[in-house]
Amino acid sequence: MYPNLYYAFKDLFGVELPFLKIFQTFGFFVAIAFLAAAYVLTIELRRREKLGWLHGVPDVIEVGKPASIGELVWNGVLGFLLGFKVIGAMLSKEAVSQDLQGFIFSAQGSWAAGIVLAALFVWLKYNNRKKKTLPTPKKETIMVMPHQRVPDFTVMAAIAGLIGAKIFHNLENWNDFVQDPIGSLVSFSGLTFYGGLIVAAIVIIRYANKKQINTFHLIDSAAPALMLAYGVGRMGCHFAGDGDWGIANTHPNPFSWLPDWAWSFNYAHNVVNEGIPIPGCDGRYCHMLQPPVYPTPLYEIIACLLLFLVLWSIRKKITVPGVIFGIYLILNGIERFFIEKIRVNTRYSIFGFHPTQAEIISTLMVIGGALLIWYSRRKAYSAKTIS
Repeated sequence: MYPNLYYAFKDLFGVELPFLKIFQTFGFFVAIAFLAAAYVLTIELRRREKLGWLHGVPDVIEVGKPASIGELVWNGVLGFLLGFKVIGAMLSKEAVSQDLQGFIFSAQGSWAAGIVLAALFVWLKYNNRKKKTLPTPKKETIMVMPHQRVPDFTVMAAIAGLIGAKIFHNLENWNDFVQDPIGSLVSFSGLTFYGGLIVAAIVIIRYANKKQINTFHLIDSAAPALMLAYGVGRMGCHFAGDGDWGIANTHPNPFSWLPDWAWSFNYAHNVVNEGIPIPGCDGRYCHMLQPPVYPTPLYEIIACLLLFLVLWSIRKKITVPGVIFGIYLILNGIERFFIEKIRVNTRYSIFGFHPTQAEIISTLMVIGGALLIWYSRRKAYSAKTIS
């Protein structure tokens, strides 16, 4: 496993680049997942705009104004944080590689770099606005297309998704949360995908409605992007060994074509230090699982990338708004429901049943997807009949 990119480059290419210790493997793949989803979403929104299904909205902006005090302060704060923490992390590689979370939430950092970058960011903002300042500021109306809102969607998804993922994870692991509330909230581990999806969806749909973006076309456009992001995100879980793995698997590999590591895996050097010590290993990440487990993140990577290709291939064939997203809900719900059967998770006790949180939500997703398809088709049929 590769807790950070330093270990990945050392193992794959035989080179040691100490500065890579500050880049966590899980965070790297999460960033790639967001970028990939944003790219796919932009392509699909552009396609629907060309077909006339989505339209731009006029937006009034004021040009020629000098930089406000608030903008200068915000840029100064951003520059200080980047200098204090990011450059500070580069100057403290060893401490960061041992405990990135502790470094971020500590008072450690480079004060000099923070002050210099704060001053630079303020000057750049002031100077850039000064060049564009007019004697009399004026208002202009511009047309903003839905695909131009993707950066806004991405930021909202990142913030709301993280909050939702944390909330649902702590609800699922309430006893751990009660024992250490602060640690559970600020920890980088412990993220529930469905929690992030639900909260991010609520925030983005509310924003889209304010910007007069058709909700059904938006969610249809997002369906392939969400499936791709989930698959790429699971790469972070697998390669970092973040604890999101399956139950113990001591059964012999029944498939001659399947590598043993794809059937049963010990997640050596996992980032959460679970399992037994690795003989002869010195350092922070020196544990492996015993007995080995089902590598469920690997299975989800394969399944979700294949399902992404399915959604991408049918998106042009299905023209009823809402149906593509309904199919996404059903496919994702089925995939997650069955993977839960071999995955480590907290189980609830409900009327004699013992489902996991993900099983409950995935079941609701399948039902919701079927209802959405029925409603979308019925709505389209009614509109066609009336016209």
